[in-house]
Amino acid sequence: YRADAAGTGPLLPAATRAAVAEFVATGIFVFAAEGSVYGLSVQGHGDAGRPLVAVAIAHALALAAAVAVASNASDGHVNPAVTFGVLVGRRISFGRAVVYYWAAKLLGAVAAAFLLMLVSGGTRPMGFGLGQGVHERHALLLEAVMTFGLVYAVYATAVDHRSRVGFVLGANILAGGPFDGAAMNPALVGWSWRHHWVYWVGPLIGAGLAGALYEFVMVEQPPSEAPAAAAGPRMLVAAAED
Repeated sequence: YRADAAGTGPLLPAATRAAVAEFVATGIFVFAAEGSVYGLSVQGHGDAGRPLVAVAIAHALALAAAVAVASNASDGHVNPAVTFGVLVGRRISFGRAVVYYWAAKLLGAVAAAFLLMLVSGGTRPMGFGLGQGVHERHALLLEAVMTFGLVYAVYATAVDHRSRVGFVLGANILAGGPFDGAAMNPALVGWSWRHHWVYWVGPLIGAGLAGALYEFVMVEQPPSEAPAAAAGPRMLVAAAED
C-alpha cells in the first residue's frame, strides 16, 4: 500500500482497505468465473451441454487469482461463507464481518454481474438451478458438504498456500455441478430466485461447521496461552481493527 504525504502510514484505515480488497477480489472472481459460463453459452453450449471441466477450471483459476490479490489486505475471503466460517471461529468480529466483508463482497459481485450484462449485450446472469430430480433438501445438503470442504481447506492451508483452495473449488464443481450448479458462494449472483435460499443456507451451514471444527477441535489451545496465541496454523484476519 502507499504511504501518505508524510510517509507515516497507509492512505486508508485497515478496515477500509480490507473492504476495498474484498470488493475488488470478489468482482474479479465473479466476472471471470461467471464470464466463462457466458462465453460457453455464446459459443452455442446450453446449460446441459456446456463443458463442465472448462467451468470448473475457470472457477478454480479465478478464485486463486482473487485470493492472491486480496490476501495482503483482507486475507482474501472472496466468499461470504468463508467469512462466516471465520466468524464462527472467532477470528473476526461480527460488525467487521458484516460491514467490511459481507457488504463489500456482495457489492463486488453485483458490480461484476452488471459489467457482464454490459459486455454481453444485456444478458442476465444465469444463476443456479437444481438438476432434474434433485430436491431442495438434497441441494441444501450438497452445498453444505461442498462448502464445508472448501472452508476447511481455507483454514487448514492457513495463509502461505491459500491460492490452492481453488483446486477444492474446481473439484467440487465437477462433483456437484450437474446436481445444483455447485455454488458454495452466496456472492455468485444470478437472476433465478426459485431456490435462492438453498445457496445461502447450505454454504453458511457448511462454513460454520468447518470453522467450528478446525478452530475448536483441530487447533491446540494450551491453557497457559491466550486463544489468539494458540499453537498450530491459524487463519489470519486482515489487520488489527481500528
